[in-house]
Amino acid sequence: MLLFQNFLLGFLDTLTGHLILVSYLLAVTDERAIGKRLKKLPPLLLSPLVASLAALWLYAVPVFHALRYFAGSLLILAMCTLWVMWAWRWSFWQALSATCMAAILQVATTALFQILFLLFPSSLGLDLAAMAAILVFSIAAAALLKRLRFGAWFRLLLEDRSSPCRTAILLFLLEISMETFLILQNGVEGQYLAAYYLLGVVLVLVIIGLIVYLARRFDDSRTLQMQRDIIAQQQLYEQSLEEIRQEVRSFRHDYKNLLAGLSQQAEEGELWALRTALSELDAGFDRHLGEKIQLSAQIGNLRIPQVRSLLLSKLTDMQGKGVAYRLEVLYPVEDVSLNAWDFVRCLGLLVDNAIEAALDTPQPWVEIILLAQGRRVFLRVSNPYVNPIDPGKLWDTGWSTKGAGRGLGLPSYQRILENYPNASTGTSWEGGVFVQELTVEGRP
Repeated sequence: MLLFQNFLLGFLDTLTGHLILVSYLLAVTDERAIGKRLKKLPPLLLSPLVASLAALWLYAVPVFHALRYFAGSLLILAMCTLWVMWAWRWSFWQALSATCMAAILQVATTALFQILFLLFPSSLGLDLAAMAAILVFSIAAAALLKRLRFGAWFRLLLEDRSSPCRTAILLFLLEISMETFLILQNGVEGQYLAAYYLLGVVLVLVIIGLIVYLARRFDDSRTLQMQRDIIAQQQLYEQSLEEIRQEVRSFRHDYKNLLAGLSQQAEEGELWALRTALSELDAGFDRHLGEKIQLSAQIGNLRIPQVRSLLLSKLTDMQGKGVAYRLEVLYPVEDVSLNAWDFVRCLGLLVDNAIEAALDTPQPWVEIILLAQGRRVFLRVSNPYVNPIDPGKLWDTGWSTKGAGRGLGLPSYQRILENYPNASTGTSWEGGVFVQELTVEGRP
């Protein structure tokens, strides 16, 4: 009976720890669709049961207490990481980073409550009452972190695709260090325990400051790179306008000669030849000048610098790869009810996927339509395709029509839009044409 009570108490303690971890996960990931994530919580409840059973087995093994503690902690960390991968549909490194950061905050909560237990030993004498108090405090602390936008900075750091492995390993080492900090409390004299736990809280605050600092540096670097891209693409745009000017000058130079030839044909009654010459002249104008004027007009309607820069870059990329393109922006696009960077990321993912799929076809092409009506923005990206499409796997991470390990675009695209209830998507394929649509309504 005593063994069962100990097991039940250990299970409740581990369950409370998991709920605390989830509350901090929602904060560090800047989660907006909280209800959607909580619906995926039941499978995680298996983790406390497995951890409690593993703890019983580990206590029967003659090893050091520290080894048992670390083995149990690593098991829980692994199970939570797998759950985050499934619930958030993130890569392993992103899920590990988020789980470790939440675990570090959980250690800070434990250290803080140890201080309270030392200062007020009789106020929380019951174990269940202590668990409930820690859980309530953790939810409040997670809400405060979310309100302070720590999750936005941390998620920004996760978007750095250049070093996801290094970020995850750094946070994993910090998490192991904090767990070691808790283990070493057994060697601290009672009169110094409060100061020792306070040091742990301070260390976690330093880690939070480090995360914000690294995220700010990444954000500044990304903004600087985007500004450089904007300057480079503006130069390309100006070069295109200069080519149009040269074409107009050339056309003007030949204009009188062309009119003289046409007048001579008209006087001689050569109506068929006159019509043919006019048709060729019109076609030549559209081919050499009209298309450039139309493209410049479409680009000029893009009033969001980040979007204009990205599309200019993608059009240049398509031109270099031999992909025919058509851009249609009939009305000025001045604002979109999404974070500008998130919209650029979505647009970039859709266009990159379209280019990659189009290159597999005999005559590659990509069509981009961007339409603004009031505060509503509609995006449509079309391309030909030849590979088979499985609707059930289209949004799975790692799946691609070109083989395993290639499909990272559409799942990332969907994850971005999960935070925007005013955005809706559509996907269709028929007659060898694959179409992605994104509609963004005005802010509620």
